[in-house]
Parts: sequence; structure tokens; C-alpha cells
Amino acid sequence: MAKKPKRQRRQGQRRKGVAIYHDMKVYENFERSAQRIFECVQAAQKQSPGAPRHLYLDVQGHRNSAGGYDHDAFELMTDFALGFLGDYLTEIRTPLLHVRTGKQRDDIPDVLGIGYPDDGSDYGYDSSALPVKPREHHPDVRKTRPTVRAIADYLGMEEAACLICWRTPVERAHVVPTQLGGSNDVRNFALLCADHHAEAPDVADAESFWAWVDYAELRDSPDKWLDAPEELTEWLRRHGVRIGVGERERPAFFAAVKHELKSLYGWTDSDFVVTDWGSLMEEFHQVLEEATGRHFGVEKKVSTHAWAYHMARQRMNRQE
Repeated sequence: MAKKPKRQRRQGQRRKGVAIYHDMKVYENFERSAQRIFECVQAAQKQSPGAPRHLYLDVQGHRNSAGGYDHDAFELMTDFALGFLGDYLTEIRTPLLHVRTGKQRDDIPDVLGIGYPDDGSDYGYDSSALPVKPREHHPDVRKTRPTVRAIADYLGMEEAACLICWRTPVERAHVVPTQLGGSNDVRNFALLCADHHAEAPDVADAESFWAWVDYAELRDSPDKWLDAPEELTEWLRRHGVRIGVGERERPAFFAAVKHELKSLYGWTDSDFVVTDWGSLMEEFHQVLEEATGRHFGVEKKVSTHAWAYHMARQRMNRQE
């Protein structure tokens, strides 16, 4: 058989393309998912210039009261994947659509800018008013908590396991606590092991709870592989994947709060230089009283206090 000309072989190689897969977890909102997918598309163009790019997007949870997809998931699949990224991809597959876009462009922007329409839409947490902010805007009226199996089904999990470390057994964790107005709707629950349940914030903002789960999942991801089969852990180690977080030194309480403010909320050292600590603490205690709760009888929780400090600073900034 005659050999293909070199040019034809190179063209054939280019047609193989790059598959980009993202599973939008229930704890990811639109902003976090969009940024991560965008960075994958950038990396694909950098590593394989000109190769066709195929995006495969799955969604876990993110259901509304009618059983369809919520605003974040719907916007990610339509406005972002199809509307924005469509120019830079050859193919897009999501639970809602499958599109071959045709000729893809390679002039991918350096930075993803996410704006919000000035149409009165309700985005983010209103730190000035401190209302309860559940993710489910139309919860059901059930009086009892759903079963672990029902929560796992909503989360898209074949087996019930901790969302952060994949360990079992699990506990049913309210996203917004009932004492703060949270409901028993299945969308107001996460599955966490006892240790991570005891760490999770007790706050009136559902998105902040899910942001903490996302942060903790990245922080503790090496623990996911502790119970994996030996052949898998060996393969992971050969490829530089860390197995197990190991023993972490427990810092002093405020040092731990400061670390979380930097790691989760993006504070810098300059943000801790506050000229009016009296006003900050006044706001902090108001947030703590009006928009946080207690869980397991714990008076002080690092994650709850970090959120309260962050809200207090936002309230001060709005008053300036």
C-alpha cells in the first residue's frame, strides 16, 4: 500500500482534535464553571494549536422546582458554551444540545470577563440587608428531610459519598440551616462525611456554602484516592498525583480564619489593615447574629467566622 503524503498525515492528525470534558458539580456556580472551562479551552489551544476542540459538558444537580435546569446550569450550556465559546470550538455536547459549530476560531481572548445585565436580576448575596439566600427559590413544603438516596440522586451520584473526600458513611447537611430559614427541599442538602459536616459553614447564603464545599474539595482532594484500588493509586503516584492529605497541623483559631479569608475569599494582607477595627467588629457581630447559626453546639466555626468577616467588610465598603 502506498504511503500517505506527509501533508495528508499531518492533516489526519489534526482532525483527531482535543476533547475537553467538564462535569458541573452541584457546588459549582456559573462563574466557577465558566472560568474553568475557559482555561481548559485556552490550554487546549496552547498545547495543540489549530486542533479541533470538542467540549463535553455534564451537569450534576442544578435542578429547579419544575425539574428542569436552574439558571446557572442553563446559562452555562446556552449563553456561555454555545453563545460565547461556540466560536472557539468545533463541537459542543451538553445535556440540552449537541452542535457542530463548523469552522472554529483560534484567537481565544486572554481573559474571560463575566458581566451581569442591568435588568434588576438577583445576583449574589445582599450583604447590606442580610436576607436568607437559598439556592432553591421555590422550595417544596415537605416537613421531613429527604433520604440519603434521594439526595444522592439529585446530586447525580451513583453511590452516596462525601462530596469533598468521597468517604463514607455520610450525613445529610443542610445548605442553609433550618434555623436560618432553610427548607427540607432536596436541593437544600449536601452529603458530607462527619468531619466535613462539622467544618462546613452555617450561614444564610446557599452559594457561599457551595463555594466552601468547592474550596474544601480542592484542598482535600488527595483524600479521594485513599480507598482506591492499589493499581489505581500506583498509576496516580507515577503521574505525580498526591494520595492523602496527611496530618495537618491545627493552627490557632484566628490564623485558620485568616487562611480561609485568603484562600476562599481572596483577601490579601492589605485587607487585614483596617483603620477602624471597632466598626468592622460591630458589623461582624451583626452578621454573626443575624445571618449565621450554630451546628453541633459549636460556638466557633472557622468557616462561619470567615464568611461573617467577609460580609462585614463588604457592608463597610458599601457604606463608604
